[in-house]
Amino acid sequence: GSAFVLGVVGFSSQIPTFLFAAFAGVLIDRWNRYYILIATQILALAQALLMVLVYYNGDIQVWQIVLLSAFLGCINAFENPSRQSFLIEMVEKKKDIGNAIALNSSMVNGARLLGPSIAGILIAVSDEGICFIVNGVSFIFVIISLFLMKVSPRKKNINPRPIFKELKEGFVYAFGFKPIKNILFLLALTSLMGSPYSVLMPAFTKEILHGGAHTFGFIMGAAGFGAIIGALFLASRKNILGLCRLIPVAVGVFGIGLISFSLSRVFALSMVMMVFVGFGMMIQIASSNSILQTVVDDDKRGRVMSFFAMAFIGTAPIGSFLAGSLAELIGVPKTMLIGGVACLVGAIVFKYKLPEFAKLISPIYIKLGIMPEEISKKEC
Repeated sequence: GSAFVLGVVGFSSQIPTFLFAAFAGVLIDRWNRYYILIATQILALAQALLMVLVYYNGDIQVWQIVLLSAFLGCINAFENPSRQSFLIEMVEKKKDIGNAIALNSSMVNGARLLGPSIAGILIAVSDEGICFIVNGVSFIFVIISLFLMKVSPRKKNINPRPIFKELKEGFVYAFGFKPIKNILFLLALTSLMGSPYSVLMPAFTKEILHGGAHTFGFIMGAAGFGAIIGALFLASRKNILGLCRLIPVAVGVFGIGLISFSLSRVFALSMVMMVFVGFGMMIQIASSNSILQTVVDDDKRGRVMSFFAMAFIGTAPIGSFLAGSLAELIGVPKTMLIGGVACLVGAIVFKYKLPEFAKLISPIYIKLGIMPEEISKKEC
């Protein structure tokens, strides 16, 4: 019965990514990513089973949920960048990276659509505990699938330096190369200012659209549907050429969609706007991921993808806190409007920097055989 406690639980599950992902990235570059992925899935299975035990113990406390959420957040701080980095090892040809990431994104967002629907049915016929059981069992199949994979051994870093030196090296590498820096900054801005719309959505559907749980479900489902359309669109592309020009367009679509949604008072129109919001966000995330995975040096991939996780996931709890505080002062619609405007400004600034972006990134594409030399250096 407390929105504040719900926010605390969400915060506890996401803030570890912001705090620990950078250090996790150093270790991911040192260790075998395949083994890290197996270990994180086993730990996530343990967390899910602990949740089952706590629930069926009959005297569940909020602090237990917060603690288990924080534990899962620590696991995810390692799991997310290691999974993103390991994806590249499963794709033999660099030109197929964009398609692989887009297909991965479509599965993730398909699961986000199906998961809550299945959970709702299970809760209706049983209780919340069965959802935790199904969640725990699902990790068993993931772990078995990982063990069945045939993975080529990866070269180990036999002379690792102090962790802070390697962390500094990764930071200088990522933020010293303008294309990577610009992508991470825009992603952080979108996550900080735009993504918190999901936290404000229950209040918006209740106070502005005068709806209930069903209205909320349809609105969030519309965003998920838009995300799937975006992922399938990217998966249908032949290669990653042109993705850098898609990023500001996607963020612009996201920003305009969020602005229009904040001004809407009609349920049907609001659903349409959320399709654009989901579409824009998915295109930005998957395109950014594809470009980063393509241009980054393999020995620094874990650190760069940890910065990606920090920008995308780690800033979300801070944005949620700021959005919640601002909504208390000026209201939910105006808070969403400000977030949409901020994203739109970010898209315009990124668009302005595209010529320099293309000039720096096209030689890498040519070296990798993704872009023919005769193509203009203005392409990316």
